[in-house]
Amino acid sequence: MPPTPAEANPDVPFAIVDYPNADPPYKNLEGLLFATDQAAFLAGYIAAATTQTGKVGTFGGIQIPSVTSFMDGFWYGVQYYNTENGTSVEVLGWDPAAQEGLFTGNFESADDGRAMGESLMDEGADVIMPVAGPVGLGTAAAVQERGGAWIVGVDTDWKVSAPEYADIVLTSVLKNMDVAVYEQVKAIVDGNWVGGGNYFGTLENNGVGVTAVDGIDLKASTDGIIAGDIQTAP
Repeated sequence: MPPTPAEANPDVPFAIVDYPNADPPYKNLEGLLFATDQAAFLAGYIAAATTQTGKVGTFGGIQIPSVTSFMDGFWYGVQYYNTENGTSVEVLGWDPAAQEGLFTGNFESADDGRAMGESLMDEGADVIMPVAGPVGLGTAAAVQERGGAWIVGVDTDWKVSAPEYADIVLTSVLKNMDVAVYEQVKAIVDGNWVGGGNYFGTLENNGVGVTAVDGIDLKASTDGIIAGDIQTAP
């Protein structure tokens, strides 16, 4: 196999988004990873505070850790809201204990996303978080057409990246890739870049987050997650 760019250019610093450093690690590479379960927890809390049916839903594209991390956090956020408020909001589409749930099997088919969204709405979900790339836009289209439900965006602020659905986007789970990349570039420019490891974007370092929703206070939840007092994943 040909060498990777980091192997071929050992004196050049590299960073790679959403992928860990090699094992053994390249000394001139930094993996940029994100604690999406922490941010998705907040989205689950928001969803539980917003639902009118008492049911919210999520599904993934393919069952891999970078997808199920969102789904884990979302589930735990709903449970935390239930505990704090004496409610019994149900999460459709994911069981973190069994690591079983709904998946379309791809990240491309908007038709699959539409079908999954319609199925979850038929079951009563009025907030849906698709973790499936472009598949999720099919879900957003179904929600927008039927009405009476909300979508939770992932990775970016969907009110910006998918403005045609801004009216039905409740919140978005953010990977603040701009923060992660900026920190790497700044360290290189300042002459104190180390490399050879992994950067983890968390709520504490603003590497992940959610878009704000009026009337829902996330400070206590955020503080608890940062302090390690609140569970966001199995």
